[in-house]
Amino acid sequence: MSRNRERFIEILENSFSQSEKIPPENMLFSYRGILYPALLSSPETFEAMKSFEARSDDVILAGYPKTGTNWLGQVVRELESTDAKYTEEEMKERINAEKKLEIFPRLEFGDPGIYERLKKLPSRRIILTHLPPHLLPPSILQSKAKILVLIRNPKDTAVSYYHFYNNMPLLVSFTSWDEYFAAFMSGKLTWGSYIDHLVEWNNYIDHENIMMISYEELKEDQVLGMKKIAAFFGFSLCEEDFSRIAKKTSFQAMKEKSKETHGKFGDILFRTDKIQNIKDAAIFYFYSYSWDEYFTAL
Repeated sequence: MSRNRERFIEILENSFSQSEKIPPENMLFSYRGILYPALLSSPETFEAMKSFEARSDDVILAGYPKTGTNWLGQVVRELESTDAKYTEEEMKERINAEKKLEIFPRLEFGDPGIYERLKKLPSRRIILTHLPPHLLPPSILQSKAKILVLIRNPKDTAVSYYHFYNNMPLLVSFTSWDEYFAAFMSGKLTWGSYIDHLVEWNNYIDHENIMMISYEELKEDQVLGMKKIAAFFGFSLCEEDFSRIAKKTSFQAMKEKSKETHGKFGDILFRTDKIQNIKDAAIFYFYSYSWDEYFTAL
C-alpha cells in the first residue's frame, strides 16, 4: 500500500526490536481460527477493518505470503505512477500524506484507527493484502474496485515460506522441515492454509472485477504480464515504459536495492526467485493429499 520507504522500514525495524522482548507464545494471535503476527496487527484491527470503505478506483493486490506480493506491488506502483504521470511535487505530496497518516504496507496491518486515516489518502490508492475473500472488508467485493490476485505453485510457496518463517523475528521458527510442513498442510501458519486460500479465490475466477495472474507467468515474460495488468486496471503506457519498468523491477535489481528499500528486512525478503517446474509442483501436491483432495485443490 505504501510508497513511503522510510515509513515501511521504520515499522519493521521497530517491530524487530519489540520482538526481542516478547515470549514465543505471545508472538501470534488468532482471529477466526487463523494466526497473524501480534506486532503488526490485532483482533481489534480486524474488527475495525470491516468498516473500510473501498473506492471504485482502488487498485487492490491480493496474494498469500511468499507468492511474490512485494514484487507485484512494486511492479504495479511503477505502472500506476507512469500512467498517472505524477509530477515530482505530486509524488512528494502523496508520500508525505502516507507518512503523516502512518499508513501500513498491508491492509490488515496497523492499529484499529488506520481505516479512518485511509479515507484521507488521495486516489488512486494501491492496497495490498494477504487475505482471502471471506476476510476482506465487505465493501471491496461490493464495489467496482478491481482486484489482482497473485498465485504461485505450492511447492515454491511452501519452501519460500519455510525460510521466511525461520528468518523473520516476528514469527516463531520451526525446528525441522517436517514440523513446518505439517503446519503448512494443516494451515497452522500465519495467514492460514495456502490451499484454502487458492480454493477460495478460485470461486471468484469469473468475477468481472477480479483477475488472477501467476508468479510463474510474470517471471516467464514480465513485459507481457505487465501489459495484461495494465489492460486490466486501465493503465496506458508505451512500449518503452514496459521495458524500463521490467528492468527496474527485476529480482536482481530489487535485491541489490533491498537495504535501501526494506532495511534489515531486505535480506529476509529477497532470497531467491527460482521456479520449480510444473511436474515437481504437481508431485508435491499429489503426495500431500488424497486423490479426492488433490483434484479438488487443483
